[in-house]
Amino acid sequence: MLRRFESTLALLLTLALAASAQERVDLGVVHQIKTEAFQNSKVMDLMFQLADVYGPRLTNSPQFRAAGEWAVKQLSEYGLDNVKLEKWGPFGRGWAYTSYTGYINQPQYQPLLGYPLAWTPSTDGPLTAEAVLAPIRTEADLEQYKGKLRGKIVLRDAPRDLALPTDPVGRRLTDAQLTDLTVFPIPTPPGRRGRPGQPRLTPQQARKFRERLNQFWKDEGVPLVIRTSDGDGGIVFGLGADRDSKDNVPTIVLAAEHYNRIARLLDHNLPVQLTFDVKAQFFDDNLDSFNVIGEIPGNAKRDEVVMVGGHFDSWHLGTGATDNAAGSAVAMEVMRILKTLNLKMDRTVRVALWGGEEEGLLGSEAYVKQHFADPATMKPTAEHDRLSGYFNLDNGSGKIRGVNLQGNDAMRPIFEKWFEPFKDLGAGTIALRNTGGTDHLSFDAVGLPGFQFIQDPLDYSTRTHHTNMDVYDRVQATDLEQAAAIIASMVYNAATRPEKLPRKPLPKPRPPRPDQTTPSAAAPTSAQPAARP
Repeated sequence: MLRRFESTLALLLTLALAASAQERVDLGVVHQIKTEAFQNSKVMDLMFQLADVYGPRLTNSPQFRAAGEWAVKQLSEYGLDNVKLEKWGPFGRGWAYTSYTGYINQPQYQPLLGYPLAWTPSTDGPLTAEAVLAPIRTEADLEQYKGKLRGKIVLRDAPRDLALPTDPVGRRLTDAQLTDLTVFPIPTPPGRRGRPGQPRLTPQQARKFRERLNQFWKDEGVPLVIRTSDGDGGIVFGLGADRDSKDNVPTIVLAAEHYNRIARLLDHNLPVQLTFDVKAQFFDDNLDSFNVIGEIPGNAKRDEVVMVGGHFDSWHLGTGATDNAAGSAVAMEVMRILKTLNLKMDRTVRVALWGGEEEGLLGSEAYVKQHFADPATMKPTAEHDRLSGYFNLDNGSGKIRGVNLQGNDAMRPIFEKWFEPFKDLGAGTIALRNTGGTDHLSFDAVGLPGFQFIQDPLDYSTRTHHTNMDVYDRVQATDLEQAAAIIASMVYNAATRPEKLPRKPLPKPRPPRPDQTTPSAAAPTSAQPAARP
């Protein structure tokens, strides 16, 4: 048995070496790409526009639509063909807020660091009321507070214990951590997840409970609800209310430290009076959304396509800089580099900047379903056969350290060869692991090669991801230049190699999730936290 295993391993190694030897990399072109990416970079100019000028870019908000029009204009000026806003939907109504004020009146004045959740309505002028702490996690909790909340501003979470931060906020991957990523992850039985004593809800269950809770607030005459942020140190984390509801109760998320002060005062039976004033607007004139699309036409194999992209939308607390103006700016910069250098490529290169990613990969799923295959039936179109692969960037602004193969073993020798010219830039780790939470999954779901790069985490998960600190100043310029150089080279290699990229077997048809019967009902992406009612 051991001898047979050794023989099989030797054969696989031989095949991998042969495949690697056949892979050609034009180092002259790589040098041109590096020079353009580092010496003539425009990636931070793109970042400025996406984050400072047009951010945040909540899907279907006025800022999102204005950013889309700007991106079309910019890509057209770069000389791309077939640049357009490609419609998909329905997504649902747009939303934006234009004003927020919150403060403690009594016992002492204090301005409150907070934000309205997306798709929460206005307060119709300043709202002043007494605060009450009413932590509600289950249906049973509703009975406890029935008849006690009318006219009160409700703090609906238990206060959080905030430990002293001792770990660094930002970090880069060490050599040991990168090595760990190359080890094949042996599956283990799923364990229990969630906080002790709190059942983990499915997205469908969380949605139903939110609807039930919102109706409870309305029935009880609660004018405004406050949540506590999952961040600390002044970092406010917040997503959205039910965007399909036209009857949400105004909901604010506060910095945990400010929330805790109010909760402590109430716990000591001291009355607390709060004032909030939120001005928000809904947009129902266009319920469809869009993806930004543009192309550099190929030559000998023009009908075949290589794609690059990232999601274009964001949440609304910051300006959507690291999530994901960074990925969109790099994708646009890749196209600028390839077009500026006038590189001759056999295949067409297409950029796609996705809408609706934050609400459940909606834009990329709609695009894949229209152009390539519906995962529910898994019947490939002609375009499915002509796509070589898709490269995605969406884990902050950290530099690329390698790539996740998404279980596609045949890509290992190819990526190993492609990464060789970038070892001096700290990149080259090849991980067989699957990684979730972003738009490459839409391609992988229908058997198409889709890849998300391994990036230095920096302060993405600790400070910027879905928070008020997701702003231009947290973006690392040289890291984005490095990412643009690497991805431009990968795209060029894929567009010029003799064969399309190897694929995994076509998956079996996958019925829609119970909570995803339509695009507007999709669950949040797996990049977001576990469902929180």
